[in-house]
Amino acid sequence: MEEIYRAGNEVFGDFIVVKAMEDGVTLIGLTRGKETKFHHTEKLDKGEVMLVQFTLHTSAIKIRGKAEILTKHGSIISGRGEE
Repeated sequence: MEEIYRAGNEVFGDFIVVKAMEDGVTLIGLTRGKETKFHHTEKLDKGEVMLVQFTLHTSAIKIRGKAEILTKHGSIISGRGEE
């Protein structure tokens, strides 16, 4: 079910899943183009899950706080170095 779209040399369409493991996890969308800028933010509380997609406008997603991140490449736990 993997669909990858192309616009010129850009590849986009991948999804990731972010599950907050604490209150106040912040997701920040970063733009594509010559200058990378913040374009969208979301806050998640513990247990909330968000499915996000890389698009023509979103080239990166910054995650602050402790969260489980699931991708087609595997999973990782983000955090502040606290276990």
